[in-house]
Amino acid sequence: MDGLIKGLINVAIDAVEGAGRGGERVDGDAPRRHRPAREDEEEEVGRGDERSRSTWAEVVSDHKGGEPEERPDHRNSRREGRQERRDDEDWERVNARKQYQRNQYEEEDRRDSSSRRPQQQQQAPAYTRQQQDGKERNDGEWQTVGEKKRHGKPYQSEAWNAYKRPPSEQQYSEDAGRIHHALNVEPTREELNSLSNACNRLWELDMNRLTPGKDYRIECGEGKKVYQKGDMASETLFSWLGDDVLRKPTYSRFCALLDNYNPHQGYKEVKTQQDKHEEVAFIEEIARTAPIKYLHRYLVLKGVASQDYEDFKRTLTSLWFDLYGRGGSSSSSSAFEHVFVGEIKGRGQGENEVSGFHNWIQFYLEEANGNVDYQGYIFPRRRGESPDSETQLLTIQFEWNGVLKSVSSTLIGVSPEFEVALYTLCFFMGGEDNRVEIGPYAVNIKCYQMGNSKIGSAFPIAEN
Repeated sequence: MDGLIKGLINVAIDAVEGAGRGGERVDGDAPRRHRPAREDEEEEVGRGDERSRSTWAEVVSDHKGGEPEERPDHRNSRREGRQERRDDEDWERVNARKQYQRNQYEEEDRRDSSSRRPQQQQQAPAYTRQQQDGKERNDGEWQTVGEKKRHGKPYQSEAWNAYKRPPSEQQYSEDAGRIHHALNVEPTREELNSLSNACNRLWELDMNRLTPGKDYRIECGEGKKVYQKGDMASETLFSWLGDDVLRKPTYSRFCALLDNYNPHQGYKEVKTQQDKHEEVAFIEEIARTAPIKYLHRYLVLKGVASQDYEDFKRTLTSLWFDLYGRGGSSSSSSAFEHVFVGEIKGRGQGENEVSGFHNWIQFYLEEANGNVDYQGYIFPRRRGESPDSETQLLTIQFEWNGVLKSVSSTLIGVSPEFEVALYTLCFFMGGEDNRVEIGPYAVNIKCYQMGNSKIGSAFPIAEN
């Protein structure tokens, strides 16, 4: 009897299993047309999720390279078991992502607190994390200043100290010299007959000019009239600058010169031997670039400069760095200080104003140090041409050390050698007004003489 009962049970079980194999199949081998529509949709939509899940798993588990870890085959499970495992897996994936994000934030905070570089391209997330109970906080990269954010103090290149050595003991960029040497720097007849064509050629030869959005980013803010008061910019002008920009040889040597001056007009400048070494070495560095070589050839063909390149470099050094009197005091200023560094002069009755200061690198560094407060751009003369983040000729208003510069124009992203070549060319070959084309911009290069042989000021003004 017992054997009979067992036999009947086995027959019944075999029948049930046979029906299951012959009917709808619920395992992973089921043909696509027999799978529930919801599972089909999840498979199509979830293919990307499957890949991303593996990526997250690799990140969290420090698994790099190789094959992803094996995943259980849910297709051999019952419906209830498969859904339960999916829920568990989703929960684990969410936790993994949260943990990864926490690790990322902790790593960023560690980098921020230990980093000495100001140009790291970190923006809104780092800035948001700094706002704690409304108090200002400096994390080494960004800090809040009122309602504005700014990057931390720029690093000082170790090479800057070496620039104080005698020029003969310094090392110059041979690679850059070879690149610029391969360029054609001979002026054409059309350029010799047109200052505008010559200035445009300088623009084309500026191999060290930066690219907006790639090497730096600016935020123009809101526009204003020159006479309007109030800060129209909620942010700083420069959002970030690429890490390698100020390491470029001509940029780095330019930066090393900026702290050699007393910004207050009328105070006699004290120039040390080391300052002189920096000046000569800067001219030596830019003299290896195409814009300066083109300038030399142009002036030689015009009979203005000596064919001897060493004599020409001494002429540039004297033109830009020799001290002269300004504001009633002797040896208180120079072309380089006024045009590139900037000066603060008194207007009487205890009021001051900023004079000069037309260089974007100086602006960036002073803004990074908290000495410049950008207050917005000046409305262009022609309507419908407001500047944006791509604009490289900008007319702005700002305060420097608390003193207003109501209107100032500057070329953004151009190299130091380009500006030296441009203003020198206009000084020797032009007049006070030099309406020229440089790249996409129609500008008037204003050039004022100090006496008969010195540059008093030079800067661009956007033309209509």
